Amino acid sequence: MNEQTIALVTGANKGIGYEIAAGMGALGWKVGVGARDERRREAAVAKLRAADVEAFGVPLDVTDDASVTAAAGLIEAHAGRLDVLVNNAAITGGMPQAPTEVDPATVRTVVETNVIGVIRVTNAMLPLLRRSASPRIVNMSSSGGSLTLQTTPGAETGPISAAYSASKTFLNAVTIQYAKELDGTNILINAGCPGFTATDLNGFRGVRTPEQGAAVAIQLATLPDDGPTGAFFNDEGPMPW
Repeated sequence: MNEQTIALVTGANKGIGYEIAAGMGALGWKVGVGARDERRREAAVAKLRAADVEAFGVPLDVTDDASVTAAAGLIEAHAGRLDVLVNNAAITGGMPQAPTEVDPATVRTVVETNVIGVIRVTNAMLPLLRRSASPRIVNMSSSGGSLTLQTTPGAETGPISAAYSASKTFLNAVTIQYAKELDGTNILINAGCPGFTATDLNGFRGVRTPEQGAAVAIQLATLPDDGPTGAFFNDEGPMPW
């Protein structure tokens, strides 16, 4: 009998993260709902369970070493391994973010969550992922992180953003470095772009639903063993770095 797939989604109490968890649950997976806010986390777990998803709450602040270590311990006690990690938790830091005007503290705060938080969580979960037969890591990025698109005349990549967009470029670069280090293992790691999705991150101005935004994460989490690694995708296919 095949073992049930175990997944962890960070920032899963709402928006795209919640829909990623719901989509994985619909596949019959057991899903850890990672989130800082206890009330929102447990409400999300209850909603998922009401939809017949086998969900469990994972208290998780990606900016806090002790919280991340405890989350890894909880998953180990709960499942003994991890098959899929989706690094979804992110912040914008607020707009506007013109580079000549942005507070350096804002840049630091955004990078702490969007980049260092991903490194912190990934490294804590890697021992559990190594126990999986087909481990997958998905880093949720943005078209705003693509240097190619950012420098393409007429390409729509959102507002000038010295903190948020730059943090996603940083995240893309980190994803590539992980892929290089993990080359030769069975761990596939890729970056995914959800598209301009209506969430509280952008004041619900996006044109895609959270469910549509979650699609790329589901695709990358279910890649075959010979699938790509160290690449950037949206739900229509590869994207330029």
